[in-house]
Amino acid sequence: MADFLRIHSWVPFSQANGPGCRAVIWVQGCTLKCPGCYNPETHPQEAGQLIRPEILFRKIARLEGKIEGVTISGGEPLQQIKPLIKILQLFREKTRLSVILFTGYTWSEVTEMKESSILFPLVDVIIAGRYQDNQRLAKSLQGSANKTFHFLTERYKQEDFQKVPEAEVLITPEGKIISTGIDPFFLSGGFNGKKR
Repeated sequence: MADFLRIHSWVPFSQANGPGCRAVIWVQGCTLKCPGCYNPETHPQEAGQLIRPEILFRKIARLEGKIEGVTISGGEPLQQIKPLIKILQLFREKTRLSVILFTGYTWSEVTEMKESSILFPLVDVIIAGRYQDNQRLAKSLQGSANKTFHFLTERYKQEDFQKVPEAEVLITPEGKIISTGIDPFFLSGGFNGKKR
Protein backbone atom coordinates (compact mmCIF):
# COMPACT_ATOMS: atom_id res chain seq x y z
CA MET A 1 0.00 0.00 0.00
CA ALA A 2 2.84 2.39 -0.80
CA ASP A 3 0.36 4.77 -2.43
CA PHE A 4 -1.48 5.24 0.87
CA LEU A 5 -0.58 6.50 4.32
CA ARG A 6 -2.39 4.69 7.13
CA ILE A 7 -3.27 7.24 9.78
CA HIS A 8 -4.91 7.03 13.20
CA SER A 9 -6.09 10.65 13.14
CA TRP A 10 -4.98 14.18 12.48
CA VAL A 11 -5.83 17.62 13.84
CA PRO A 12 -5.43 20.96 12.05
CA PHE A 13 -4.42 23.11 15.02
CA SER A 14 -2.33 22.22 18.07
CA GLN A 15 -0.11 24.26 20.38
CA ALA A 16 1.25 21.28 22.36
CA ASN A 17 2.98 19.26 19.65
CA GLY A 18 5.87 21.50 18.74
CA PRO A 19 6.77 25.19 18.48
CA GLY A 20 3.94 27.43 17.29
CA CYS A 21 0.54 26.32 16.03
CA ARG A 22 0.86 23.03 14.15
CA ALA A 23 -1.14 20.41 12.32
CA VAL A 24 -0.52 16.96 13.80
CA ILE A 25 -0.69 13.59 12.04
CA TRP A 26 -0.72 10.38 14.09
CA VAL A 27 0.08 7.46 11.83
CA GLN A 28 -1.40 4.02 12.49
CA GLY A 29 0.74 0.95 13.02
CA CYS A 30 3.77 0.22 15.16
CA THR A 31 5.61 -3.02 15.87
CA LEU A 32 8.00 -1.53 18.45
CA LYS A 33 5.42 -1.71 21.26
CA CYS A 34 7.47 0.14 23.88
CA PRO A 35 6.28 -0.77 27.41
CA GLY A 36 4.25 2.15 28.76
CA CYS A 37 3.69 3.65 25.30
CA TYR A 38 1.27 6.56 25.47
CA ASN A 39 -0.52 5.62 22.23
CA PRO A 40 -1.16 1.84 22.25
CA GLU A 41 -4.31 2.33 20.18
CA THR A 42 -2.07 3.38 17.27
CA HIS A 43 -0.22 0.03 17.24
CA PRO A 44 -2.58 -2.29 15.27
CA GLN A 45 -1.40 -2.40 11.65
CA GLU A 46 -4.87 -2.82 10.13
CA ALA A 47 -6.72 -0.15 12.11
CA GLY A 48 -7.04 3.52 11.24
CA GLN A 49 -7.78 4.81 7.76
CA LEU A 50 -5.92 4.79 4.48
CA ILE A 51 -5.45 8.14 2.80
CA ARG A 52 -3.45 9.19 -0.22
CA PRO A 53 -0.55 11.44 0.85
CA GLU A 54 -1.61 14.00 -1.78
CA ILE A 55 -5.08 14.32 -0.28
CA LEU A 56 -3.86 14.76 3.29
CA PHE A 57 -1.23 17.21 2.05
CA ARG A 58 -3.90 19.37 0.36
CA LYS A 59 -5.99 19.49 3.54
CA ILE A 60 -2.99 20.68 5.57
CA ALA A 61 -1.47 22.96 2.93
CA ARG A 62 -4.69 25.02 2.95
CA LEU A 63 -3.84 25.96 6.53
CA GLU A 64 -0.55 27.63 5.62
CA GLY A 65 -0.57 31.11 7.12
CA LYS A 66 -2.57 29.80 10.11
CA ILE A 67 -0.03 27.16 11.18
CA GLU A 68 3.74 27.14 11.51
CA GLY A 69 4.27 23.53 10.64
CA VAL A 70 3.38 19.86 10.85
CA THR A 71 4.23 17.31 13.53
CA ILE A 72 4.16 13.62 12.62
CA SER A 73 3.86 11.03 15.38
CA GLY A 74 2.23 7.68 15.80
CA GLY A 75 2.25 4.77 15.71
CA GLU A 76 5.62 4.59 13.99
CA PRO A 77 5.98 6.93 11.00
CA LEU A 78 9.15 5.27 9.70
CA GLN A 79 7.34 1.95 9.27
CA GLN A 80 5.48 3.69 6.43
CA ILE A 81 8.56 5.31 4.95
CA LYS A 82 7.46 5.47 1.28
CA PRO A 83 4.14 7.30 1.73
CA LEU A 84 5.75 9.34 4.53
CA ILE A 85 8.48 10.55 2.18
CA LYS A 86 5.83 11.37 -0.45
CA ILE A 87 3.89 13.70 1.87
CA LEU A 88 7.09 15.23 3.26
CA GLN A 89 8.32 15.97 -0.27
CA LEU A 90 5.07 17.80 -0.95
CA PHE A 91 5.41 19.87 2.22
CA ARG A 92 9.01 20.77 1.37
CA GLU A 93 8.40 21.55 -2.31
CA LYS A 94 5.08 23.36 -2.09
CA THR A 95 4.93 25.05 1.35
CA ARG A 96 7.11 26.79 3.92
CA LEU A 97 5.74 24.65 6.76
CA SER A 98 8.25 23.15 9.17
CA VAL A 99 8.25 19.42 9.92
CA ILE A 100 8.88 17.69 13.26
CA LEU A 101 9.01 13.89 13.23
CA PHE A 102 8.75 11.57 16.24
CA THR A 103 10.15 8.07 15.89
CA GLY A 104 10.66 5.20 18.30
CA TYR A 105 13.76 4.15 16.40
CA THR A 106 17.09 5.26 17.82
CA TRP A 107 19.11 7.82 15.89
CA SER A 108 21.64 5.17 14.86
CA GLU A 109 18.80 2.97 13.54
CA VAL A 110 17.39 5.90 11.58
CA THR A 111 20.75 6.77 10.02
CA GLU A 112 21.15 3.14 8.91
CA MET A 113 17.83 3.15 7.01
CA LYS A 114 18.45 3.21 3.27
CA GLU A 115 15.91 6.03 2.85
CA SER A 116 17.58 8.30 5.43
CA SER A 117 19.40 10.33 2.77
CA ILE A 118 16.02 11.16 1.21
CA LEU A 119 14.28 11.69 4.56
CA PHE A 120 16.73 14.05 6.27
CA PRO A 121 16.41 17.04 3.87
CA LEU A 122 12.61 16.87 4.27
CA VAL A 123 12.51 17.23 8.08
CA ASP A 124 13.54 20.05 10.42
CA VAL A 125 13.70 18.07 13.67
CA ILE A 126 13.66 14.35 14.43
CA ILE A 127 12.97 13.25 18.01
CA ALA A 128 14.27 9.68 18.21
CA GLY A 129 14.33 6.74 20.59
CA ARG A 130 12.02 4.19 22.13
CA TYR A 131 9.94 5.41 25.03
CA GLN A 132 11.42 4.20 28.33
CA ASP A 133 8.83 4.27 31.10
CA ASN A 134 11.50 4.15 33.82
CA GLN A 135 13.10 7.31 32.36
CA ARG A 136 9.86 9.25 31.92
CA LEU A 137 10.25 13.05 31.65
CA ALA A 138 7.13 14.26 29.82
CA LYS A 139 8.33 17.82 29.27
CA SER A 140 9.72 19.90 26.41
CA LEU A 141 8.37 17.21 24.02
CA GLN A 142 10.76 14.65 25.49
CA GLY A 143 8.77 11.64 26.64
CA SER A 144 11.70 9.92 28.31
CA ALA A 145 15.28 10.95 29.07
CA ASN A 146 16.81 8.64 26.45
CA LYS A 147 15.02 10.38 23.57
CA THR A 148 17.32 12.51 21.44
CA PHE A 149 16.72 15.66 19.39
CA HIS A 150 18.30 16.00 15.96
CA PHE A 151 18.12 19.45 14.37
CA LEU A 152 18.47 18.94 10.62
CA THR A 153 17.94 22.60 9.72
CA GLU A 154 18.53 25.87 11.55
CA ARG A 155 14.80 26.53 11.91
CA TYR A 156 14.60 25.47 15.56
CA LYS A 157 16.82 25.23 18.60
CA GLN A 158 16.43 23.21 21.81
CA GLU A 159 15.04 26.21 23.71
CA ASP A 160 12.10 26.43 21.27
CA PHE A 161 10.89 23.10 22.63
CA GLN A 162 11.11 24.23 26.24
CA LYS A 163 8.28 26.70 25.52
CA VAL A 164 5.86 24.04 24.22
CA PRO A 165 2.92 23.43 26.60
CA GLU A 166 2.88 19.94 28.07
CA ALA A 167 -0.82 19.38 27.39
CA GLU A 168 -3.93 20.70 25.73
CA VAL A 169 -7.52 19.64 25.20
CA LEU A 170 -8.95 19.98 21.70
CA ILE A 171 -12.60 19.79 20.69
CA THR A 172 -13.17 18.82 17.07
CA PRO A 173 -16.01 20.29 14.97
CA GLU A 174 -17.78 16.94 15.48
CA GLY A 175 -17.58 17.39 19.26
CA LYS A 176 -14.83 14.79 19.84
CA ILE A 177 -12.52 15.64 22.74
CA ILE A 178 -8.81 14.97 22.24
CA SER A 179 -6.25 15.30 24.99
CA THR A 180 -2.81 15.76 23.46
CA GLY A 181 0.74 16.87 24.15
CA ILE A 182 3.69 15.22 25.88
CA ASP A 183 1.85 14.91 29.21
CA PRO A 184 -1.85 15.19 28.37
CA PHE A 185 -4.85 14.89 30.60
CA PHE A 186 -6.38 11.44 30.46
CA LEU A 187 -9.97 11.54 29.27
CA SER A 188 -12.20 8.51 29.26
CA GLY A 189 -13.66 7.42 25.97
CA GLY A 190 -11.51 9.53 23.64
CA PHE A 191 -8.24 9.19 21.78
CA ASN A 192 -5.37 10.34 23.90
CA GLY A 193 -2.89 11.85 21.46
CA LYS A 194 -0.04 11.61 23.92
CA LYS A 195 3.36 11.23 22.39
CA ARG A 196 5.85 8.50 23.11
